[in-house]
Amino acid sequence: MTTPSAHRLEPLLNPRSIAIVGASSNPARIGGMPIAHLTKFGYQGRIYPVNPKYPEVFALRCWPDIESLPEAPDLVVLAIAAAEVEPMLRRCHAKGVRAVIVYAAGFAEAGAEGTALQDALEAFVATTDMVVAGPNLMGFANLNSQVHTSFASVFNTSPMQAGRGSVSLLTQSGNVCAAVYAIARRLGVDFSHFINTGNEACVDFAQYLDYLAQDEGTEVCIGYIEELRDGPRFMCAAAEFARRGKLLIAYKAGETEKGSEAVRSHTSALAGDQAIYQAAFRQLDIIQSNDFVQMGQLAHLAGFRQRSAGKRVAIITISGALGAILADKFIGAGLDVPTLPQALQDTLRAGIPDYGMVSNPVDVTGNVVNDPGFVRKAMEALALSDAIDAVVVYAPGYMLDRMADDLCAVAAAHSRLFVAIDTGAAKTREQLRTGGVPVFEDIGVAVSALSPFLLWQERRRHNRWLSLRETVAVQRASLPPVPADEYRTKLLLAQHGVPAVAERVATSADEAVDAAQALGFPVVLKVLSADIAHKTEAGGVKLRLADADAVRAAFGEILANARRYDPAARIEGVLVGKMESGVAELIMGATRDPVFGMTLTVGLGGVLTELYKDVSHRVLPVDEAMAGEMLRELKAYPLLDGYRGRPCGDVEGAAQAIAAFSRAVLALQEQVDEVEVNPLLVKEAGQGVCMLDALLLPARPAGKPAH
Repeated sequence: MTTPSAHRLEPLLNPRSIAIVGASSNPARIGGMPIAHLTKFGYQGRIYPVNPKYPEVFALRCWPDIESLPEAPDLVVLAIAAAEVEPMLRRCHAKGVRAVIVYAAGFAEAGAEGTALQDALEAFVATTDMVVAGPNLMGFANLNSQVHTSFASVFNTSPMQAGRGSVSLLTQSGNVCAAVYAIARRLGVDFSHFINTGNEACVDFAQYLDYLAQDEGTEVCIGYIEELRDGPRFMCAAAEFARRGKLLIAYKAGETEKGSEAVRSHTSALAGDQAIYQAAFRQLDIIQSNDFVQMGQLAHLAGFRQRSAGKRVAIITISGALGAILADKFIGAGLDVPTLPQALQDTLRAGIPDYGMVSNPVDVTGNVVNDPGFVRKAMEALALSDAIDAVVVYAPGYMLDRMADDLCAVAAAHSRLFVAIDTGAAKTREQLRTGGVPVFEDIGVAVSALSPFLLWQERRRHNRWLSLRETVAVQRASLPPVPADEYRTKLLLAQHGVPAVAERVATSADEAVDAAQALGFPVVLKVLSADIAHKTEAGGVKLRLADADAVRAAFGEILANARRYDPAARIEGVLVGKMESGVAELIMGATRDPVFGMTLTVGLGGVLTELYKDVSHRVLPVDEAMAGEMLRELKAYPLLDGYRGRPCGDVEGAAQAIAAFSRAVLALQEQVDEVEVNPLLVKEAGQGVCMLDALLLPARPAGKPAH
């Protein structure tokens, strides 16, 4: 795949002249619809229909072939069959064409014959400087320049936008692109770009995103992703969105096995690990969506993203029941509904009867009708409080109409985000939206959109990962030439600061006894072999050995068991370690994700990890503060925090060990596919942590499959 830089996509997405090969005079055909759109919506560039069948198309001269055009157009749209595409690309290149869109299906998504066609297309384009979009796509639209190269009928059926837009659509499906566009236009969202990527033979999702990150006309991007082919470029583009204060909303398909199968058959793509995608999206300040309507609502909310907001919500209603419902829903979605400070409660109580709640949710009751001036006073107090981040006002239509002027006045005077929910038919909805107060017509939709939006506002204020990613200093290290068995793996990790248990290598029973006596009983013995990853299954572990005779007997049993388990395994002896005890056991493991690179998983150690799947994920690097966040995300975190009178674990020591593990993995990342410590023993607070077992899998040679 070629990798055009962002500026090279300009003739593709904002061309000054366009030729349509396979042009038709029928606006319902794919060769006719883009010309109909270009002429209907007022494209100011030059249009060249190309088809030897017609002398004229849509009152435009129709040219017999690409060679007869009076110039090399910036962009050529190919509305022709798959088998005809590569020969036409060669003719376009000879003409000096800079960019091409290929509508045709029948390429990599269509089996061996189609794959051969796509391979030939890619091979030719790689020898040129042309930018080729597709194949198997619907085409694009630049709504700010009225560049319509799409055969999507949605532009005829959706409300036209009057002015310039700042929201771009970028999807790996043409139908999804059209569906989300239609929903968002009904919500009044104005668009800049309409882009669907097709098979991404030559230009992939990340390259379009890179363009949009630098595009002055794009402030928000709605993305639909099936597979990311260029993870590093995607992360750089997403980071640029965050750096510029732009919002990226993404829907990642393939969350279930059936969903993944559908993705494979649709674009010959494999869905990635959803848990890693979710973690990466959070770290990159991306709002992950799972619903088209939600995406449209988020795009609408994005217009208010410069307002001060966060996860602490004050709820104002005229109904105690609605206040309770909203509180439950917001808290269930990860937001906070904090109790308001007493001074603020006193201010609110001045206008609210004793039977109305003022702690949060705030029930202003129907009495607010008798004192409408109180509304502004209450909203002013909420706008100035540092105990909350956003205010959600629920009122039926007639009541919201009475409050609208005051809400708009407060919104104009303060940057805090105020949101209205109107399940009636308020006449002032447009006044409120224009005045800086978004309005929702449904409680469920409001919670669905507001919750991820407010959590995004919270994250972007405190996101340290993006800067850490840019500034972290990686100290490169090399694997030793000998196999990375447990002992050598622990030595490598210990060199980067991961605490290890006291232990020694023994190659005979006498050496094992001497080691045990030096370390102090009781001890543990484990087979030492780079070829036996699961030592317990192999009968290669003996615990709580209290004397020399027990050690001597265990040494012989372990070696015999290991040889039966894997006669070909290289056995270097046993590892003798001091028997340790603690509060809890953790697992920390790093694996190479095909999209995002080295990623970290932290969870409850031992067999419970597989049983409960209580884990937290991050893309590396991770520092001590982030490691602490990962631990607190675990459902089992109370076990480290003195659950039911148990001693508190050394959480600080665990976080330090996780951060050290991150440094070690990054130092070795070019040489390893997986590194794991399981378990990491967490002792009582102040007593530290230590590795009890560790595993390292060297990087496989390119093209070699995993076992």
